[in-house]
Amino acid sequence: MTTTHAQPHVNIQLARPVDYVWAVARISIGWIFLWAFLDKTFGWGFATPAAKAWINGGSPTTGFLKGSNFATLAGQPWVDWLFMLGLAGIGTALVLGIGTRIAAATGSLLLVLMWAAELPLANNPFMDDHIIYAIVLIGLAMAGAGNTLGLGNLPIVQRNPFLK
Repeated sequence: MTTTHAQPHVNIQLARPVDYVWAVARISIGWIFLWAFLDKTFGWGFATPAAKAWINGGSPTTGFLKGSNFATLAGQPWVDWLFMLGLAGIGTALVLGIGTRIAAATGSLLLVLMWAAELPLANNPFMDDHIIYAIVLIGLAMAGAGNTLGLGNLPIVQRNPFLK
């Protein structure tokens, strides 16, 4: 009597050139989120001077929210923590290509809130870079951009849709 062992079905799809474009866009936007987190945390002197760094007692939300539609939220510790956790989590997920759908949804929400904080816009009646980035994040999720140049093809990610 012979026994046969079924081989697991592996769905390997070769990446197309457009998949690499989406992957580079994913990593690039992820880096924008991660860099904002790092600069606000450590004050490396790009957007945040060292004296205003989060680790030196500065508030990562005060500069942006002060004088905005959400000025009452500026500098509140719970807002600072949510904002910084969002920047770090969204950035890490996008760079690694894991949790791209969640990162796209939460990143889009964060970007739309930042857009709303700036209303009315100075240079356009409604469109700015926050909305463009949110649209690209949605495209990343729809294109499965975590699978190319990312960890989205790991078996654990493929078995758990919330990690895609």
